[in-house]
Amino acid sequence: MDNKFSIITVTYNSSETVEQTIKSVLGQTYVNFEYILVDGASTDGTVDIIKRYAKEDSRIRYISEPDNGIYDAMNKGIKMATGDTIALLNSDDYYETDALVHIVKYLPQKKYYVVYGMIRMLKNEKEEMVILCSHNSIPERMIMHPACFVSSAVYEKYQYDLKYKSAADYDLFLRLYQDHNVSFIPVYEVIVNYRMGGMSSSLISSLETNEIRYKYGYISKMQRDIGNFGAKVKRCLLLRD
Repeated sequence: MDNKFSIITVTYNSSETVEQTIKSVLGQTYVNFEYILVDGASTDGTVDIIKRYAKEDSRIRYISEPDNGIYDAMNKGIKMATGDTIALLNSDDYYETDALVHIVKYLPQKKYYVVYGMIRMLKNEKEEMVILCSHNSIPERMIMHPACFVSSAVYEKYQYDLKYKSAADYDLFLRLYQDHNVSFIPVYEVIVNYRMGGMSSSLISSLETNEIRYKYGYISKMQRDIGNFGAKVKRCLLLRD
């Protein structure tokens, strides 16, 4: 199957990590891809790094301009994409060398699909765990977004909702989960190395996730409110420590 991938990386002041991310894409053993970088007008040298690699490899395209958050930038990148299959790779994560080779083997002859693999969680640059969250559990938790490869036809039908600042990916994947035309296919190979982040958006993410699960009928209003209270208490305790 001669599938063309569109890999999209959203950046903003990512100069410390983005070069490793770019190298992991350009070093793929499967070579039929384009690489789109959507920068949010960085001021730290990120764009200089992107420009340097863009001069060396014609598969790279980029823009650098202000945006309305990460999901706005993702939507921009998706609109630029020309591939059959689209993936979103964070600017502080990086692919395994054979990531695309593993994925392309499982791409179905269908219009709407999400093929997703395993992810290696890194803490202080050391392996913390390797996981695969099944799509069957999407009503309870998000599958690993950086390891997801989605047909372009899906993104022609769905976009990330900009009213969410931290959980628009979960909102979108719940919509895909409820769309019975979309096939979810797991791949039991490590695809992405993911650096575990801090707490800066954890409360927002928890509150938005609870709201989304309530919106789609997976939890009651009481469960949502209890979950929100617990998230706020946990946040306070973590900050105190």
